[in-house]
Amino acid sequence: MKKGVRRCRGSEGSGLRNSVEKGKYVEVDQDHGGEFFYYFIESENNPAEDPLLLWLTGGPRCSAFSGLVFEIGPLNFVTAEYNGSLPSLVYNPYSWTKVANIIFLDSPLGSGFSYSRKYEGYDANDTIWSEQASKFLLQWLVEHPQFISNPLYIAGDSYAGKIVPMVAKRILDGNSTFNVNY
Repeated sequence: MKKGVRRCRGSEGSGLRNSVEKGKYVEVDQDHGGEFFYYFIESENNPAEDPLLLWLTGGPRCSAFSGLVFEIGPLNFVTAEYNGSLPSLVYNPYSWTKVANIIFLDSPLGSGFSYSRKYEGYDANDTIWSEQASKFLLQWLVEHPQFISNPLYIAGDSYAGKIVPMVAKRILDGNSTFNVNY
């Protein structure tokens, strides 16, 4: 895994109390140099025991940042008349991170900060997307073994509703490879 975003500008003083892993990249397509970008936010409650949630945003190719600041994440934009400055963020008291560790994944390749070094890597159908998301999750768990025994949930919005069951099936079919608690 490689270094990514160091901080979320505008979140200073937002009240965010949980651990936010710097955004990072994970290679999911070696042939084309494709890498998924993600944000990981630990549960505010009990990260060692609370569920792990992989969040896929629909579109397809919408950034998972939308889930982080507009839907289920711990931050929201301050709603104010535009004055030429950068937007500020505030704590979302209704965040799902109150009870879950959440991976916000930019997928498929070409979504948000996820990219491919070769144009062919962007030609991802639903099957390829689900394969790459499953590969991402396995690699992520290898790098974060402390979450391997946590209950695992896979969810998403919009078009991701087609991909979520495909990823879940891949995980169940490869249960001995994943060795996750479901």
